[in-house]
Amino acid sequence: MKVAIVDYSMGNLGSVIRALAELGADAFIAGRPEQLAAAERIVLPGVGSFADGMAHLAAHGWTEAIRQAVFAGRPLLGICLGMQLLASRGTEGGDYAGLGLIPGEVSRLTALGCGQRIPHVGWNNIRVVGNSGGLFVGIPNGTDFYFVHSFAFQATEISDVLADVNYGITFPAAVGRGHVFGAQFHPEKSSRAGFRLLRNFLDYKPC
Repeated sequence: MKVAIVDYSMGNLGSVIRALAELGADAFIAGRPEQLAAAERIVLPGVGSFADGMAHLAAHGWTEAIRQAVFAGRPLLGICLGMQLLASRGTEGGDYAGLGLIPGEVSRLTALGCGQRIPHVGWNNIRVVGNSGGLFVGIPNGTDFYFVHSFAFQATEISDVLADVNYGITFPAAVGRGHVFGAQFHPEKSSRAGFRLLRNFLDYKPC
């Protein structure tokens, strides 16, 4: 299975491609938007700010290419910042429009009432709360994943929240709508459970 990893200069691509390769996927770094046409799955990783992420996507022609690929039925997984960019808007560095693939807003954890140290860094256990479309098959409640972030996705529709996590407050650890998924944690750095989630994404069959 050919999996495109979007390279928009905002993420550590090496660990993602290594994880997918270990799972037997034909993963490749997509440096140009037109390369998405050859992919059966798309992964949007990301580290950094919402504002910079959207600016980089727009500057290199990724915004419409990603939307068109999703509308054409290609499953997509956003990781960390990549999940946040799926939202309608984000408040990091100002007020910016996101990809709008899953309705919601990305806000700083402290603005949402979190009194814990920011950023949220380290292992934390998740709770599966919705119909995950198979993303959490074989992953029980209480499973630990690795998080590194200061902002959180607040979904407009509760049905789009697949799993949540508590760090002073409870917020989405994973979201999904149709064949678009997002993980706030880093599955590629989350040992066996993270690899199982990636395997589930590869095995996902759109309706």
